Amino acid sequence: MLTRRTLLLGTATMGLALSLGLPLATPAQAAADAGAAVKFVQGLGDKAIGVLSKPGASKAEVQSTFTQLLQQNFDLQTIGRFVLGRYWNVANDAQRQEYMKLFQTMIVSVYSERFSQYAGETFKVGAAQPDGEKDAIVNSQVVRSNGPAVNVDWRLRSKDGSFRIIDVVVENVSMSLTQRSEFASVIESHGGDFNALLEALRDRIQKANAGVAQ
Repeated sequence: MLTRRTLLLGTATMGLALSLGLPLATPAQAAADAGAAVKFVQGLGDKAIGVLSKPGASKAEVQSTFTQLLQQNFDLQTIGRFVLGRYWNVANDAQRQEYMKLFQTMIVSVYSERFSQYAGETFKVGAAQPDGEKDAIVNSQVVRSNGPAVNVDWRLRSKDGSFRIIDVVVENVSMSLTQRSEFASVIESHGGDFNALLEALRDRIQKANAGVAQ
């Protein structure tokens, strides 16, 4: 089971080895894109650690900063739609709208709280590999003083001239696929009632916010 610390810098592979039949980038373009992808992840890591290392920072301050980082750097709309899977077509328009709001709030609340568990680990970014025309996988490690390093891969997608994270893979476990399985399980265990998922998300947000307020 993944621990909070294992998920420290983890929050989007969607398992979408997308083969869209699109033309491949030239080697020079691929190299440039890979370099930009590495720089994007390194920059995000530097900002995160800068906040977490700030003396006297409260949990509320950390969450506020990470709210901005997540909203600016993660494609929460794409992640939320993927995580819902086939149940997107089961939900009506009102349920979809509430789900997307709750999902994005939950991601910010839960993962900001996880980030706040930072205890001096070192974040090292490795290489990047292009995956299709728009995606890139960036390898990284969270190096701990009291245990083995944690491998974290970031799936980025080029959107509107910049990158957005669409999945985080911690020790070969996709956060998006894990969330997708969990959400499906909640709905199925309540006889296909989509509202059960909405209630579960509300409960999770409430508990995460209570933890930050302490």
